[in-house]
Amino acid sequence: MTKERFKLGVYVTLILRKDNKIVLIRRANTGIDDGQYACAGGKVDGDEPITGAMVREAYEEIGITLKKKDLKVVHVLHAIKNETRCETIGFFIEARAWEGEPQNMEPHKCDDIAWFQLSALPENTMPTLIHVLAMLDKGVSFSEYGWEE
Repeated sequence: MTKERFKLGVYVTLILRKDNKIVLIRRANTGIDDGQYACAGGKVDGDEPITGAMVREAYEEIGITLKKKDLKVVHVLHAIKNETRCETIGFFIEARAWEGEPQNMEPHKCDDIAWFQLSALPENTMPTLIHVLAMLDKGVSFSEYGWEE
């Protein structure tokens, strides 16, 4: 009997800042973290580079156009959800420039999009995003989340 090979979910997350604000979307009707605010992003489909996945997800979710040359990976997160034991690697990517104004392109998956002050994020912001933003403030480019110490 052959054991199935371990699989790791890979996703990209867009850090879109202007002044001291960040764009957040509230997840809805997805079955995963619904009701929580997060940044735009999603799974890497495969057969695409990380930056290509970010360009695609930004356009699909919030209707902005990104150029790969304007993207910078600012944090990598290895996380585990204790209740499901699902492991992921997230690439948090900051856009230095973009075309268009962020808008909700997926109302079937998102019920709000807005700019929020970094110092006053909604109470229902995803804990992993709060963690990553704190790491960015400290200049930390890699962290782990959800693992028992």
